[in-house]
Amino acid sequence: MGIAFESLYSDIAGRTGKLTVGKKTIKTPALLPVINPHLQLVTPKEIQSMGVEALITNAYVFSQSRQFRERALDEGLHKVLDFDGVIMTDSGSFQLSVYGQVSITNTETLFFQRDIGSDIWVPLDIPTSPDADRQTAEQELAITMHRLAEAREVFGKDAPLAGPVQGGIFNDLRERAGRQVTDLGFPFCPIGAVVPLMESYRYQDLVSVVMAVKRTLTPSACVHLFGAGHPSMFALATAMGCDLFDSAAYALSAKEGRYLTTHGSFKIDELADLPCACNVCRTHTAEELRIAPDRERLLALHNLYVTLAEISRIRQAIFDGTLWELVDERCRGHPQLLSGYRELLNRTISLEKSDRISKRRFFYRGDESCSRTEIFRYQQMLSRLQLGNSVLVAFDGGMRNEFNDTLFFKPPFGPYPKELKETFPIGQSEIPEWDDAMVRKGCRGIKILIESHPDSRFVVSCNPCWEAIVRQELGNIEVRNDQI
Repeated sequence: MGIAFESLYSDIAGRTGKLTVGKKTIKTPALLPVINPHLQLVTPKEIQSMGVEALITNAYVFSQSRQFRERALDEGLHKVLDFDGVIMTDSGSFQLSVYGQVSITNTETLFFQRDIGSDIWVPLDIPTSPDADRQTAEQELAITMHRLAEAREVFGKDAPLAGPVQGGIFNDLRERAGRQVTDLGFPFCPIGAVVPLMESYRYQDLVSVVMAVKRTLTPSACVHLFGAGHPSMFALATAMGCDLFDSAAYALSAKEGRYLTTHGSFKIDELADLPCACNVCRTHTAEELRIAPDRERLLALHNLYVTLAEISRIRQAIFDGTLWELVDERCRGHPQLLSGYRELLNRTISLEKSDRISKRRFFYRGDESCSRTEIFRYQQMLSRLQLGNSVLVAFDGGMRNEFNDTLFFKPPFGPYPKELKETFPIGQSEIPEWDDAMVRKGCRGIKILIESHPDSRFVVSCNPCWEAIVRQELGNIEVRNDQI
């Protein structure tokens, strides 16, 4: 039975891959729509017809339901929901976070999940609130880890168990949890208790938490970000290394009359037109959708179409090596998403280790682009250049015979030998007119070169308009203005 994950393509820390659960396979990144058996605006069968390969439902709801408990035990979860893809079941932890208690134990919920034929079982972890103090977070993490160890001991290493990673907003506890979950051998690892961070737009804290988990979690684990439902943040989460998302947002937003897009949500009552190419939006006007008797269902369908399209767009971006551009575009739709994006850029050193070496292109999109992994990697490799006693860095692209070596300059990367002119990233980068930020970043490449070649004399030839920045970044370096 068991669970296995295979990464196929990568970009930043994002991955496309295959999650194998028993004999079933899911393409990742993937969305798992949340299904409540008592309230289905869109049926699982309809969801599967949209290309969805997996969904998630709540085992605790089934266990407490007079209507569905015995049916699930007798007929199996897949028949009850009329869905033959992968079904993951939550244990009751969500109810625990909302109500403070549940009437089921860890082993009881796991046996129940097994008996109803769930494909992925989740132990009864403790979702620690972001507002919890450290002592509470440590105590709840200890309970969670005890329950994960208990699940492994009772059901064995081949059981399709998820290993939720908890620890509140304390990065060292998240790191500890990631390490312990790895040591227990869990191949499928949800990051839990992050919904309150997303609901309050604390994307900076979300990035900090996820990156802490990723530092110690085995790279072979499939990472599920619990409760990540809005398509505007999927690209950011994928760039951090999250492979799966579960969404109830498509249905909850529909009940509230909200129309999802990749850059935010709108009240359907405030829309004059429908800016989407899905079947719902092309067969209804905004007015018709507002007054439709099945408005909630139609909105849910639209919200699902938009969400699934974003997942496909992310997979293509990873394949193309353009995930940074997509993250940049999405995160400019909300100030707090932009804060999360900038927090991610502060992790360039760790992200560079998983980022691909060559890509289709590099698009400069402003100051944030100067912190991307491609620039960090390129500048770190400058120390490998073999240079003579005298080196010219020419901003204008002209050669000078009086120097042993002439390097050209392309911000934000910095100096480069002519042999690299057509290679990535120099040759495949699109930049507008130079600005101060990109020139400063390029000068830091020159600084790395100077520091790694102490026996060489460096001279910079540049237009007078850049001389002040060159001197600020490089100190007393010799600067010429003899432009060709």
